[in-house]
Amino acid sequence: MTVDIDKTPADTPPAGPEAIKAIPVRHYGRYVSAVVAIALLVGVVYAFSQGKINWGAIPDYFFDDRILDGVGKTLLLTVLSMVIGIVGGVMLAVMRLSKNPVTSSIAWFYIWFFRGTPVLVQLIVWFNLGLVFEYINLGPFYKDEWSDFMTPFLTALLGLGLNEAAYMAEICRAGLLSVDEGQTEASHALGMSHAKTLRRIVIPQAMRVIVPPTGNEVINMLKTTSLVSVVQYPELLRAAQDIGQTSGAPAEMLFLAAAWYLLMTSIFSIGQYYLERYYARGSSRSLPATPFQKIKANVLSLSSRSKPTGGTA
Repeated sequence: MTVDIDKTPADTPPAGPEAIKAIPVRHYGRYVSAVVAIALLVGVVYAFSQGKINWGAIPDYFFDDRILDGVGKTLLLTVLSMVIGIVGGVMLAVMRLSKNPVTSSIAWFYIWFFRGTPVLVQLIVWFNLGLVFEYINLGPFYKDEWSDFMTPFLTALLGLGLNEAAYMAEICRAGLLSVDEGQTEASHALGMSHAKTLRRIVIPQAMRVIVPPTGNEVINMLKTTSLVSVVQYPELLRAAQDIGQTSGAPAEMLFLAAAWYLLMTSIFSIGQYYLERYYARGSSRSLPATPFQKIKANVLSLSSRSKPTGGTA
């Protein structure tokens, strides 16, 4: 004997919520801004294509010996000026944070003076000090005429390096202040001297704050070296201008110099990225992916999406 069981609506499970059909919001402003940006870019490219520019002169002189010599001198001046700036900046930052009012005031005055005057003015002043001092006399060590002593290279090096020290002093001071005072107190409690504490405890931790703006200063210094052409130093811009005057293509040589500056700053930016990534190890749980790792991940994700998925019978 079979018993028929009547299934009422109470016996059936309740139906789930209806799937929501999400409609993405259309950002028409983005489309308009993209079209405007592309139109402006096309307009700039078209304007330059219609100008009387001998574009063939740029590749002809791109690897000219005078240009390459100017590139080498630009890089040399950048490195040496940054060495002077970093060493001087660390010393000035320590002096500025000193409890000695004399050293602190001297550091403050130095920073105030060099940050308050344009670097171009400083270069011209160094170059024309021969009008004020006929000789340079360092006693038994060195004595010579000022015009022979203050060469264009030394003028450029002093003008850029001493000016950079003022900016690096503030960067280093910010980095030193970012380290907790407890670190210094603990090292002093262990019997470490003030100099040893700075060298082994404070400065290594401050590097995480100091490195990013220092990288920007290096790139800025590379471009600022173009100012030393006014003191007759034959760096990249000066070499490009000299070639432009003799070849009859002054504008093209300026474009060539701009291309070299873009190339060098791009290489420096890559180095800055990896240096920042290295010093971020102590503050980040996981390091950010490098550009190559991002490209590899995107390629792998695209390849996995393109593979067909097998269905079930």
